[in-house]
Amino acid sequence: MKKHSIFPGVILIGIGSYFLLQQLNVSVFTGFYSWQTLIIIIGFALLLQAYSSNDHSNILSGVILVGFGFHFHPINQLGFWPKHYGMIIFIVAVGILLKYLKTKSGLFQGILLLSLSLLILNYEKFMNSLSFLENGFSFIIQFWPLLLIATGFYLLFIKKK
Repeated sequence: MKKHSIFPGVILIGIGSYFLLQQLNVSVFTGFYSWQTLIIIIGFALLLQAYSSNDHSNILSGVILVGFGFHFHPINQLGFWPKHYGMIIFIVAVGILLKYLKTKSGLFQGILLLSLSLLILNYEKFMNSLSFLENGFSFIIQFWPLLLIATGFYLLFIKKK
């Protein structure tokens, strides 16, 4: 039995609605007519395709596109919105964890990226809490990316299942 793909239909409905609202001068909210909205529409179509046809390979890309769209929409309008690259890592981590819920693979990567993003987003608070250890850990604090690189090499070349 051939799987029915709803992706093209959702894309056409979403983008058609977007341009119809623009032609009719309907103001949904400030900044609605932007590339971020188109990214959200495409991501939403990927998520609908992934969940409706049990093709879970599109979950990560759908979450990334919807997340990026929702992240970049309010970034200049809302003062409290985080303007940090840690949000991008956070969105990818959420996508991996949502994919894990359906495929049961990627839990370690999702938790690792989620932890890294939360550390990056709260870096100042984290560093202030470690201020009493500043002298002993100054080397580690300066070169912590080397730990990430070493872990990546370990996962690629040393750890074999």
